[in-house]
Amino acid sequence: MPEHETFERPATEPEVYARVTTEVLDRDAIEAFVRSAENGALVTFEGVIRDHDHGEAVTALDYEAHPAAEQFLRETLEQVARETGLRLAAAHRIGSLAIGDVALVASVAAPHRAQAFSVCGYLVDRIKEHTPIWKRQHLDGGTTEWVNL
Repeated sequence: MPEHETFERPATEPEVYARVTTEVLDRDAIEAFVRSAENGALVTFEGVIRDHDHGEAVTALDYEAHPAAEQFLRETLEQVARETGLRLAAAHRIGSLAIGDVALVASVAAPHRAQAFSVCGYLVDRIKEHTPIWKRQHLDGGTTEWVNL
């Protein structure tokens, strides 16, 4: 876990925003969920489909998810929220995505920027480690490869 200021843990399960969807992700709604008057920093990460990977041209991606992927995402967000005391939100898009599409939005609000940056990076790493979502890259020339299996 990154170094960051910790807060008292809430007595109840933290409220988080977690969504796995085939729809275009709504960054504004995700950021609105974490915003609050006590936080002076908001950091949002967007995972954008790029046109290459390991030296090969990528033409498109397909994301597939375990049927319980949204629950795994929620549990990951709740765990990080318990560890940090911060408001967290994330959504992951599945289905066929094109170059430039946004596949993941993760947002963190904190009192100070260093903590928000640190926790957002930590959150994205935890999501990638613990949420069963896999991608198939379509490479130039017609081949495909699975990533994160």
